[in-house]
Amino acid sequence: MLYLAYQAQADFMQPFRALARAAAPALRQPFAGMSPGLAAKRLAAACELIARAGLSHRRPPFRIDHVVVDGREMAVREEAVHVTPFGTLLHFAKDIDVVQPRVLVVAPLSGHFATLLRGTVQTLLPEHDVYITDWHNARDVGVWHGRFGFDEYVDHLIRFLEVMGPGAHVVAVCQPCVQALAAAAVMAEADHPAQPRSLTLMAGPIDCRVNPTAVNQLATSRPIEWFEQNLISPVPLTFAGAWRRVYPGFLQLLAFMSMNIDRHLKAHVDLFHHLAEGCHARAAATKAFYDEYFAVLDMTAEFYLETVRYVFQEYRLPLGTLTWHGRAVNPAAIRRTALLTVEGEKDDICAVGQTLAAHDLCTGLRPYRKRHHLQPGVGHYGVFSGKKWSGQIYPVVRNVILSSD
Repeated sequence: MLYLAYQAQADFMQPFRALARAAAPALRQPFAGMSPGLAAKRLAAACELIARAGLSHRRPPFRIDHVVVDGREMAVREEAVHVTPFGTLLHFAKDIDVVQPRVLVVAPLSGHFATLLRGTVQTLLPEHDVYITDWHNARDVGVWHGRFGFDEYVDHLIRFLEVMGPGAHVVAVCQPCVQALAAAAVMAEADHPAQPRSLTLMAGPIDCRVNPTAVNQLATSRPIEWFEQNLISPVPLTFAGAWRRVYPGFLQLLAFMSMNIDRHLKAHVDLFHHLAEGCHARAAATKAFYDEYFAVLDMTAEFYLETVRYVFQEYRLPLGTLTWHGRAVNPAAIRRTALLTVEGEKDDICAVGQTLAAHDLCTGLRPYRKRHHLQPGVGHYGVFSGKKWSGQIYPVVRNVILSSD
């Protein structure tokens, strides 16, 4: 009923948004040789905000078509190297002669598409051969494709590294740091030839018992049955994944926005004034951010519930009780993969110390293969996007990759 109610509201509002989308440019056009007045500009701005009020359920484009390598502009093309019903191993290919370190960027599966890491990829591309986990929207995946839970996520990481071949590096961002560490441990214990040479964990919930945030407290405030009964819903019949049980992306978006609602309200008030006053550059920057932010992805129920239970409620990884297909996950088995952890001083989603905890688990690594970086002055998103990511954090990541390659 939850998803049906949302979809009914979205369908009902669609004609009104379409009308507002058509009216906005018309109101900005000169009438009878006269420039539009202040009232018309404000009405046009209001119409544009109404037109933009809906959510998108399709992945936005990465819009990375070129990159500068050694002073030369090189074309970049997206290649789907390996595809499953639930995700694509996407390669940002460049036609260059030099061999660059191969890096798998592991994107979160937490309500947004992999394009949320566009800035991460753009920074890595000039000096690395970059791949990314491009997760699919669960509402578009038929139920006949089966389940996709915690174990299947780890399966995908292992398979993607196998496809990339031996010698690759992993950069995991946020929520999948747990799965990336688990995959590295499983591969190390099996002495898998494709185990990564380095593993960078950025702002990930390795041990949520450390400095619990509001997100952690919410996860432990109710039993897992409450989450299943109140947040899980079947996909409506109009979509390819009809009847698949999912945690809808629009719920995750509401949860994220509620944490900083004043900031989002102010951003849209400012956007209204920028549009009304003709400040196109400022308006474009805000619209670009929210085009990405309002593109939501549904997660399979089993993945969402298992992540909440294993990572945020039962702390299975730090307590040594995490399993993969019934086999114990042993981070101490990691001996040849260099480990870098990165945290942001002001991170209110994954607090300081939660990612650092990976070092205590990887007891098989010698000290020279471990490194930690705490970035002053950044919150969660500043760890992997923005000026401090590209100017201060990325050089540390690059050096760990180069020293391990």
